[in-house]
Amino acid sequence: MVREKDICWEYAEKLDGNKVRCKFCLRVLNGGISRLKHHLSRLPSKGVNPCSKVRDDVTDRVRAIIASKEDVKETPIGKKQRVAEAKPVGIVCSSKSLMPLETPSPVTKVFATMTPMGNSSLNNQENAERSIALFFFENKLDFAVARSSSYQQMIDAVGKCGPGFTGPSAEALKTMWLDRIKSEVNVQSKDIEKEWAMTGCTIIADTWTDNKSKALINFLVSSPSRTFFLKSVDTSSNFKNTKYLADIFDSVIQDIGTENVVQIIMDSSFNYTGVANHILQNYGTIFVSPCASQSLNIILEEFSKVDWVNRCILQAQTISKFIYNNASMLDLMKKFTGGLELIRTGITKYVSNFLSLQSILKQRSRLKHMFNSPEYSTSSPYANKPQSLSCISIVEDNDFWRAVEESVAISEPFLKVLREVSGGKPAVGSIYELMTRAKESIRTYYIMDENKCKIFLDIVDRNWRGQLHSPLHSAAAFLNPSIQYNPEIKFLGSIKEDFFNVLEKLLPTPDTRRDITTQILTFSRASGMFGCKLAMEARETVPPGLWWEQYGDSAPVLQRVAIRILSQVCSSFSFERHWSTFQQIHSEKRNKIDKESLNDLVYISYNLKLARTKSVEADPLQFDDIDMTSEWVEESEHPSPHQWLDRFGSALDGSDLNTRQFSASMFSSNDPIFGL
Repeated sequence: MVREKDICWEYAEKLDGNKVRCKFCLRVLNGGISRLKHHLSRLPSKGVNPCSKVRDDVTDRVRAIIASKEDVKETPIGKKQRVAEAKPVGIVCSSKSLMPLETPSPVTKVFATMTPMGNSSLNNQENAERSIALFFFENKLDFAVARSSSYQQMIDAVGKCGPGFTGPSAEALKTMWLDRIKSEVNVQSKDIEKEWAMTGCTIIADTWTDNKSKALINFLVSSPSRTFFLKSVDTSSNFKNTKYLADIFDSVIQDIGTENVVQIIMDSSFNYTGVANHILQNYGTIFVSPCASQSLNIILEEFSKVDWVNRCILQAQTISKFIYNNASMLDLMKKFTGGLELIRTGITKYVSNFLSLQSILKQRSRLKHMFNSPEYSTSSPYANKPQSLSCISIVEDNDFWRAVEESVAISEPFLKVLREVSGGKPAVGSIYELMTRAKESIRTYYIMDENKCKIFLDIVDRNWRGQLHSPLHSAAAFLNPSIQYNPEIKFLGSIKEDFFNVLEKLLPTPDTRRDITTQILTFSRASGMFGCKLAMEARETVPPGLWWEQYGDSAPVLQRVAIRILSQVCSSFSFERHWSTFQQIHSEKRNKIDKESLNDLVYISYNLKLARTKSVEADPLQFDDIDMTSEWVEESEHPSPHQWLDRFGSALDGSDLNTRQFSASMFSSNDPIFGL
C-alpha cells in the first residue's frame, strides 16, 4: 500500500482496520498515520492526545513533515500571495519579530503568520492573544497558568509600559528578582507569625515518593490567617531512619518555637509511629494527629471496592470513555448537556469516581435523550458499533441507575466532610460532628437493609477508630459552642474524658489548672459573657475560635486553651496540589544548580500558590479541567505507567492533577523548569 511508505510508520504498529499503536506510549489511535503524526508532534489538535513518551528529536522531525505537507497543499497562487503579504510574527505594536524570518521554525510553518488588515483595536487584541498563545505553546506551559491571578497582573503591568517594553533577562530573574520577591514573601510570613502566640499553629508534614528511592518532606505551618510553606527536605537516603527523621522534626519545632506548636499533622507515608512517639515523649504539650483528608480518602477507596459499587463505576466509565474518545460524540454530548462536562476530575482517583457519578446522575435524562435522538441514531458514525450498543444498554438499565443513586447517597456525606476539612480553614472543631452526621446518614438510608448498612459502617468505624480520630477532635467538639449548646447533640458525654485528657496535656501543672473546673462550668452553663445575647446569636455563625476570643473572657484560662485548639486545621490535603513543583525542582538535573537559589525558588513558588488558594473561593475537591489520562477517559489496551496516580504511589493522592496531566502530555523528564 502507498501509505505504508510514509516514514512515520517506523514509529507505529499497524493494527486491524484504521488503527495504529504508537511505539513510544503504546496508545492505540483511530485514524491511521495522519492521526499518529499529530499525536507525535505534540501540537494542539482536536481529539488527539499528545504522546507522553516520544523523544524530542522525533517530535521535531514529525513537525517538520507536517509543515512540509501544509506547504505542498498550497496552490501556486496562494504561495505567491503569501510571499507578498508575509510579515514578521508578533504583536502589531512591537517593532521586533518573535522569530527571525531567515530561520522559520516548525511552529511558524504550522501556524502561519497573520497579517492585520489595518490598525484597529480588534487586530491588536487578536495579535496580542496569538503571541501569548505562541509563547505558551513554544515553551510547553500548562494552560492552567492562564488562570493565575499573577497572569493578568503581568499583562496589565506590561500594557501600562506601552510599546518598546523589554522584559527582564534570565539573569535578572534568577538573581535580582528572586531576591526581591523572596524578601516580600518573608515580610508576609513575619506578619503571620505574630498571631501564633495567641492561636498557636499546626506543623504539616507532607511527604512525596517517586518510586525511585526519592523521598521528600515538605514542612508547612498553618494558622487561621493562612498556611505558609517553610521548607522542603530531601530525606531519600534516610527515609526509614527514625532517629534521622526525629532530628529533622526537632529542628522544625525549634524554628517555629515549641510554645507556638499545638499539633503536627503527618500522613502514613513514612515512619509515622516512630516519629510520633518521639514527639509525644519529648514535647508534652504537642499533639500528633493523622491527616483527616487522607483517612477520608481511604474510606472512599474502600467504598469503591465494594463489588456492586465497583461494577457501577466501571459501567459509568464505559459510557464516559466512549464519549470522550470520539470527537463527534463529545460534541453531541455537549450539545445535549448545554456545554457541561459529563465527568469530574477530583483531587484523588476515588474522589473523582464519586464526583463523576454525581455528575452523570444529574445528566441522566439528557444522556437517555441523546442516545435515543435522531442526531445519534442517523448521523453518528458510531451508532451501531459494539461499544455504542453497550452504552445504550447501560443507559437503559434501571439497575445501573439505582446503583448510581445509591453510590451517590452513601458517598455524598463523606465528600461533604472531606470538603470541609480540605479547604485550609480551621476545621478541628467540626470534624467530630460531621463524621457523626455522615454515619447517621448511612443508618437512615439503609434503615431497611441491615446488611448493607453494616458493610459501610464497618468501613467507616475501622478507619475512624484506627486512623482518623484524635483526642484533639473530641476536645475541639466539646469547646465548639455550636455543639456544646445544641440540645440535639447526644455525644458530649462520650467525649468529655478526651476533653479532660487534652486539658491535662495543655495545662500540665496545678498552677496552670487553677480554677479550671469553675471555668468549665461557667462555659457549659452559658454563664457570664457566654450567655449574653451577642454570644448566643454568634454560636452558629462565627468561627468557634473567634467566638471564644470575643466572648470567652469569663473563663480566661479555658479561653486561651480553646482558642489554641479551635484555631487548628485537621488536614494537609488542600496543600498537596502543588507537588509538581517539587517533582521537577528536586530532580537530578535541578540538583546541579546552586542549592540556595533552588530553595528560594521553591519557597517563593509554593507560598505564592498557597496565598492564591486562600484568596480564591473554589471547590477544594475538584479541578476545573478534565484529566484526559484518567480512568474515566483513557482507553488503552496497555495502560501507561504515566497514567493517573499510579506512577507516584499513595503519598501523592490529591496532588496537582491538572499540572501532572499536562506534564505527562507535554514534558519529558528532562525538560527544564524556569530555565534553571
